[in-house]
Amino acid sequence: MTRRTNLIDLAVGRLRQQITSGAWEVGTRIPAEPELTELIGVGRNTVREAVQSLVHAGMLERRQGSGTYVLSNSELGNAMGRQIAGAHQRDVLEVRRSLEVEAARLAAQRRTPEQVTELRRLRDTRASAYASGELDAMVTADLALHRTIAQAAHNPVLLALYENLQDAIGENIRFNFEHPVHDDDSHDALVEAIAAADAVSAMAEIDDYLSDLIGTDQVDLAAEEQAG
Repeated sequence: MTRRTNLIDLAVGRLRQQITSGAWEVGTRIPAEPELTELIGVGRNTVREAVQSLVHAGMLERRQGSGTYVLSNSELGNAMGRQIAGAHQRDVLEVRRSLEVEAARLAAQRRTPEQVTELRRLRDTRASAYASGELDAMVTADLALHRTIAQAAHNPVLLALYENLQDAIGENIRFNFEHPVHDDDSHDALVEAIAAADAVSAMAEIDDYLSDLIGTDQVDLAAEEQAG
């Protein structure tokens, strides 16, 4: 690898770090080229190529006459977003079931006392939002609860996948609220199963809930867990 290529890779890495660390937030304009050359310690041509690399990756966006703005803080999220744009709700639900059943199982085994407290708080917030009938509040509260379950699983790969699918999951949650299937939309049993470290029940609760939305025969997870 040439020294030139090394410098570009270094510049890309430092620019990416500014974005992923939150130093440059999504929607904000990044510094102009002279400031970037000082920040990174490379020449303008190298900075220009590094910025262009992140434009191609979907993390930055050039706006004519305005500058360059942070478009996304995740290259993975952009790639996944392009793949699932316009996906059928059933397909998203099937992916959600794969991730959320495992997240519930791991959360029941690994959650901390503080996370149990937070899950119960979010469950109550979700219930209040549901009672209000305010769709945006319902979607926000439901997504926050499921994301916290993914956090409580303490698996960084699972959490990264879930977070990078949040836009699609949020739209799916909205669709499900607009086209209700469940008479009782409470997540009490799910949260309490996690709190009680009951992995079998936690898995069954989220599988039953999502399987109803998918409209397929439900899997007897408890029997599978015992057989395994």
